Amino acid sequence: MYASLTTFKTAPGKRTECEGLADKLFPIMKGMKGFKNVVYFGDSDNNEYGSLYIWETKEDLEAAYNLIRPKLQEALGPLAIEPPVRRIFEVYEPKS
Repeated sequence: MYASLTTFKTAPGKRTECEGLADKLFPIMKGMKGFKNVVYFGDSDNNEYGSLYIWETKEDLEAAYNLIRPKLQEALGPLAIEPPVRRIFEVYEPKS
């Protein structure tokens, strides 16, 4: 499995808008091939928000990102005060 971690900073007071973005993205992403799970998170004190998506394969992760990227860039345009940071990790599952 693979994880996609995206973080971004906003101007103060944008938590509601960030939660609205998560509410819009979740139904789209959960229906995509290979979707396993997602966690959305935020820190209102530091104005930093993000998501951690888990995908079955790296190909599923990249396909989903390429499909949603234009909508995500449009939505983050008025929110993010600097470019979002996206990192990809291979997920390790302990052997019990």
